[in-house]
Amino acid sequence: MKLTLTLAAVAALTSAPVFAEGDAAAGEKAFKQCVACHVVVNDAGETLAGRKAKVGPNLYGIMDRAAGSVEGFKYSKGMLAAGEAGTVWTEETFMAFVQDPTTYLREVTGDAKARSKMTYKVRKPDDAANLYAYLSSLSAE
Repeated sequence: MKLTLTLAAVAALTSAPVFAEGDAAAGEKAFKQCVACHVVVNDAGETLAGRKAKVGPNLYGIMDRAAGSVEGFKYSKGMLAAGEAGTVWTEETFMAFVQDPTTYLREVTGDAKARSKMTYKVRKPDDAANLYAYLSSLSAE
């Protein structure tokens, strides 16, 4: 019977949707550092997080979105180049970017002069993972 339960548990886990590794509840708290610049507004225009800030782009649906692709937002040349180079926001790329935006853009574009408009750095890897989990939870279907 123990084997049957284990196989059932594995089957349930493998058929469940995959979410980010971080803690979404902790990410919601960490997002308070982001609201000065960012907002999360869904396609219906409903504000899910933030205070309608427009310094940074809307973060709704960021998962698997090409870098620098929110229509109407004025990105830095470095961010546009990252998008053109094929950068897509996965948990790994998001975490690397938010921890050191300018260095990340310089690495992915190969341009030592590339700069990010985002000057804030998320210092802790756990906070970066939690932020991604939180943003993922807001965009989940």
